[in-house]
Amino acid sequence: MISPPSGTRIWLVASFTDLRKGVDGLSALVQHQLQESPFTGELYIFRGKSGDKIKVLWAAPEGMCFFYKRLNDSRFVWPQVRSGTVCLSAAQLSMLLEGIDWRHPKRTGMSPQDPDRTRPTRT
Repeated sequence: MISPPSGTRIWLVASFTDLRKGVDGLSALVQHQLQESPFTGELYIFRGKSGDKIKVLWAAPEGMCFFYKRLNDSRFVWPQVRSGTVCLSAAQLSMLLEGIDWRHPKRTGMSPQDPDRTRPTRT
């Protein structure tokens, strides 16, 4: 996916969406249901009812960008909010697109910045 400029706001649309809609239909949904303008350069992410497909709508300076992704063996993690939007960070968007639970990511190793990190001792 072509990444949007840094600082772009990323919105997860909390309710399920009819993914038969294309660019125009999803733009209308942003305008009428969310009361926002789809042409501000912000990303809007929509999920179908089955949970294994998403569509991303983004207005770039050159025109509307449209991204579709389907997971083969899992579902996209979605918030339990029933309506409105949830704001994501770029890192959370990356995890979402990979099928990772972006709400509760767990570090697999110690980070150099961890305060309780200790140096290995020699034996």
